[in-house]
Amino acid sequence: MRIDSHQHFWIYDASEYPWMTDRLAAIRRDFLPADLQREQAKVSLDGSIAVQARQSLKESRWLLELAEREPVIHGVVGWVDLQSVEVWQQLAELAPHGKFVGVRHVVQDEPEDNFMLRPAFLRGIGQLKQFELAYDLLVFPRQLPAAIQLARQFPEQRFVLDHLAKPAIKAGKLAPWERDLRELAKSPNVFCKISGMVTEADWSAWRPADFRPCLDVVFAAFGEDRVMFGSDWPVCLLAASYEEVFGIARDYFCQFSAATQAKFFGGNAARFYRLE
Repeated sequence: MRIDSHQHFWIYDASEYPWMTDRLAAIRRDFLPADLQREQAKVSLDGSIAVQARQSLKESRWLLELAEREPVIHGVVGWVDLQSVEVWQQLAELAPHGKFVGVRHVVQDEPEDNFMLRPAFLRGIGQLKQFELAYDLLVFPRQLPAAIQLARQFPEQRFVLDHLAKPAIKAGKLAPWERDLRELAKSPNVFCKISGMVTEADWSAWRPADFRPCLDVVFAAFGEDRVMFGSDWPVCLLAASYEEVFGIARDYFCQFSAATQAKFFGGNAARFYRLE
C-alpha cells in the first residue's frame, strides 16, 4: 500500500473549529474523502490515516463512521481524554473498531512545556498498550525534551512524531530542534512523520531546497525504517497543493533505493499503525 500517514477531514463549523482563524480562511470549508481521493489519484496513493482535528469523542466516532464506508481511510487516529478517570472506558468503546489505530492530543496548544509529564496524562498513556494503540506526538520544539522523557518512560509504547515537531524552517534555524530531535530518535519506539513542513516555511515563497536541511537531519536520526510520508492535507493547502507536498518528498527520496521509497510511502506507516 502507498499510504499518506497524516491528513484530516472535517465539515466546517466556526464554533467547532475555533483554531481556524482568518489567517486560515483558505481551509474554512468542508474536506471529505471524495476530495482526498481526487488528490491522491494524481500521485498514485492508495489511502490514508485520518487524524483528529478536534479534541472530542464526537469527532473520533465520526471519523470511524467515515472509515466504515470509505475504503480510502485505512486507519483513524482519534482523540480521547487521556487525563480523565474514564479514559479506559473511552478506549474500550473505540478500540474494538478495526480501523482505530491511535490517539492524539493537541499538546502544541498546551502552555506548559512539560504537559505530557503530568501524572494524569502519564496514566492515560499507560492505558494505550493494552489496546494496542499508537500515540501521535504533536509538539513544538520547546516540548521535545518532555517527549524524550515520555518515550523513555514507556519503551514498549509506539510513538510517532508529527510534522518533525515543527522546526523553524522559515527562519532557517535548526538549533536546538536538531539536538533534541536526534535525542528523541535514540528511542527505538519512536517514528517520525515527514509532514507539515510547508506550513512552517514561507507560505508564498518557499522553495524545495528550504526543506533539505531538516530532511537530512530527520533521515539521519530515524533511518529508513522509522520515517513515513504525511501530507497534512488539507492544512497544507495554506502553502502548497497536495501534489506539491508529495513532490517535495518524492524528489528528496528519489536518491534512495526503491525499497527505501516503498517503506517511506506506505510500508512503515502500515507496520507502525498495524494496518489490516
